Amino acid sequence: MRKLGLIIRREYLAKVRNKSFVIMTFLSPILLVGMVVLIAYLTKINDNEKRIVSVLNESSFFQGDFLPQPGVSFVRMQDLSLEEAKDSTLSMGYYGLLYLEDGERLDWVAERAYLYTREAPSTSVLERIERILESGLRLYRLEELGMSPQTYADLGAGYEINTATFAGERSVKGINEFKALVGGGFGYLIMMFIIIYGGFVMRSVIEEKTSRIIEIIISSVKPFQLMLGKIIGTSLAGITQFLIWIISASLLMVLVLIFLDLDPSILLERPGAAPGLEGFNPADQLQTDATTALIVEEFLNIPMGLMIGFFLIYFVLGYLIYSSIYAAIGAAVDNETDTQQFIFPIILPLMLAIYVGFFSVFSNPHGPIAVGFSIFPLTSPIVMMMRLPGGVGEGGVPVWQLVLSIVLLILTFLAIVYLASRIYRVGILMYGKKPTYRELLKWLKY
Repeated sequence: MRKLGLIIRREYLAKVRNKSFVIMTFLSPILLVGMVVLIAYLTKINDNEKRIVSVLNESSFFQGDFLPQPGVSFVRMQDLSLEEAKDSTLSMGYYGLLYLEDGERLDWVAERAYLYTREAPSTSVLERIERILESGLRLYRLEELGMSPQTYADLGAGYEINTATFAGERSVKGINEFKALVGGGFGYLIMMFIIIYGGFVMRSVIEEKTSRIIEIIISSVKPFQLMLGKIIGTSLAGITQFLIWIISASLLMVLVLIFLDLDPSILLERPGAAPGLEGFNPADQLQTDATTALIVEEFLNIPMGLMIGFFLIYFVLGYLIYSSIYAAIGAAVDNETDTQQFIFPIILPLMLAIYVGFFSVFSNPHGPIAVGFSIFPLTSPIVMMMRLPGGVGEGGVPVWQLVLSIVLLILTFLAIVYLASRIYRVGILMYGKKPTYRELLKWLKY
């Protein structure tokens, strides 16, 4: 046990004292925050840009409809021909010219409407102009049918049935998807940590093997102790770096957003959406507000303490399993190039867990696919985290499924460590030969 502690300490200090490790530990949060801030700043500048569209309306329709919209303003032109209006628009540097030909029927005028621009027009500008014309067409057709706009709005109003649990708590449509996204964030962190720091373990083994230092080390400690020490030491260094990233990036993000007066929610706004356009229904707005309140309430009801606790459990067990495989691969090869044939089978279960987990948990978090992948050891750290926002016990993940998945993870870890140590024991002293899957199976029997 004392030798294992020395190996863990050596691996941890070797990682945290490495220049590249130190540089990336402090540089990565700056780069991440800088990228987010840059995107938010460029989006803000892009949204503040005002495009001016001149309007040559020869018809008697749409006379009072072209009001300023977010990102677009309109300038009317009168007593000009189409060619003269084009020349004036270009000379004044306007974004484009909207031309409405004279006609007796509004639908005829709308069908022959043209937007002239220097190049392909912006989608957001097109959407705003199209909504104005569409709104006028709808009102015109409603008048022909003798129907008021309010009657039409009532006929086209959507419907959502009220939902509640048997305990009497109200629920909202799409909450399973929302909870799966929250849990998926935890699962994605586990996957990225496994890929990044599992690769560190593999490269560390390869470096020591190629430098022949391993021959001296192996004379003092058992291969199993060396492999386990590398896995734990590297994981502790990774956790240290990860915690520094989270704390420093959070503080830096808050300070930068306050200093530059940027609103990060601008990144979530839908392009082309403009308030105050046709189709707004106060009843729909009230329904939206109620739905938003329920979603916020459901988010606050997510057991974050439970999530963080099981995140640590699944994170540690999942990382130990995969890093053992990475260590065995590093011992089996002489250089990083030879690892490519073995890497994809390792990453495949992680990718499968992300994609299948989202699809299955979104639609039915308690269905057979979601349950199966949340119990299968190679995918359970990710898929189970997607199911846990619903809670444990009644209405959530059954306790027996949670216990079974953890027990299987522990047993799988012990089995994989045992098998990986046998490959590690033989491969660590093998040089100059590219191993195949058949040879790896032979090493398991030695």
